[in-house]
Amino acid sequence: MAAVASVFGFKHRVGGPVPSRAAQRASHISRGRVHQPLRVVARGLEGRPWVELKDGVPTSGPDLSVTVNGLKFPNPFVIGSGPPGTNYTVMKKAFDEGWGGVIAKTVSLNADLVKNVTPRYAKMKSEDGAEVLGWQNIELISDRSFEVMLAEFKQLKEEYPDRILIASIMDEYKKENWVEVVRRCEEVGVDAFEINFSCPHGMPERKMGAAMGQDCTVLDEVCGWVKEVATVPVWAKMTPNITDITVPAKVCLEQGMDGIAAINTIMSIMGVNLDTLAPEPCVEGHSTPGGYSYKAVRPIALAKCMNIAQMIKKDFPDRTLSGIGGIDTGDHAAEFILLGSDTVQVCTGVMIHGYPLVQNLCAELQEFMGKHGFESIAEFKGMSLEYFTTHTDLVTRQKEAIEKKKKAKVGIESDDKWTGEGFVAETESMVSNV
Repeated sequence: MAAVASVFGFKHRVGGPVPSRAAQRASHISRGRVHQPLRVVARGLEGRPWVELKDGVPTSGPDLSVTVNGLKFPNPFVIGSGPPGTNYTVMKKAFDEGWGGVIAKTVSLNADLVKNVTPRYAKMKSEDGAEVLGWQNIELISDRSFEVMLAEFKQLKEEYPDRILIASIMDEYKKENWVEVVRRCEEVGVDAFEINFSCPHGMPERKMGAAMGQDCTVLDEVCGWVKEVATVPVWAKMTPNITDITVPAKVCLEQGMDGIAAINTIMSIMGVNLDTLAPEPCVEGHSTPGGYSYKAVRPIALAKCMNIAQMIKKDFPDRTLSGIGGIDTGDHAAEFILLGSDTVQVCTGVMIHGYPLVQNLCAELQEFMGKHGFESIAEFKGMSLEYFTTHTDLVTRQKEAIEKKKKAKVGIESDDKWTGEGFVAETESMVSNV
């Protein structure tokens, strides 16, 4: 059996094969003694550090808790809206494994109009096929009835009263629909809302999702409807499929949204099968453009989040940001937090690795904090924003730096400038490969 070593308070599995899931779930009774079951290692993450979580709180290492819009998260890792939050069973699993919060799959009043197809996913892999780099989906919002989802929200809040459950909501351009969705979700105890203004496929055909998020006039109105009746925090989830993401984000914040979540998936076509000539994912020989996520989108997501965070810092200092896009390690999370995110959301990563991933994410984030001496997330949130500037300023800074170096290494212009006292330093000033 592989040993488990402790490094900086975090556990690393070292040496030997990783026990099968069956073995880990097997009886904990050995030689007449009762043992705790072994941890189930998230698929594909063997060897990465992990930390035990109790109700989402690490049992060792730096504090990861964050308070966002008055809500206390035991750690900043939140299940992003999608398949990992599609029903009671999987959301319960997320809480049990230690996720800081769960955003359920988007709900609407009339689920009968939602018709999913299969297959609905496609992967972008590395050249050797060993690593998933990108993920496309043509999945729609929840196809389960609103009443069923409400009942499951209520059950979850009864069983996990201190954990954060966020309802992702979307509906047609009708005030009465939005008001009803908000009021009924609040009645069953959800802690906050995330408005889905950003689903790039399927829903825009009904003037929903990204169709709203790309229209600032509609955004302004819908945000007003929601804020008029909501008594809990509301985040607006932004689409990256727009020229300047800060424009719609600012509209939402001006209408009183408590925070911004970004980014949702990027409109994409995964590829074309060169044998069948049909695009992927292929449904009865046909396809439709869908949303692209996972590691490949992270640089784009970081840029969008940085832009939003700069705006929030300048114009809305009391508002918050939930960063999304290709987060697969604790270091990835640290990047988003350094660029101003209060929480980070993970969806595709859970679909690839499983719910225990959060234990790896927490340990890796703690290791980053330990490396820099940070004792809380607040200490480094937004710390890297000050390093962004314009290209013109970069040119000026580099010119000034070059001039400074030249002055520091003037050297000796002629033989009569040598001095006895400074001879060694004068010699060194003319060495090129110091």
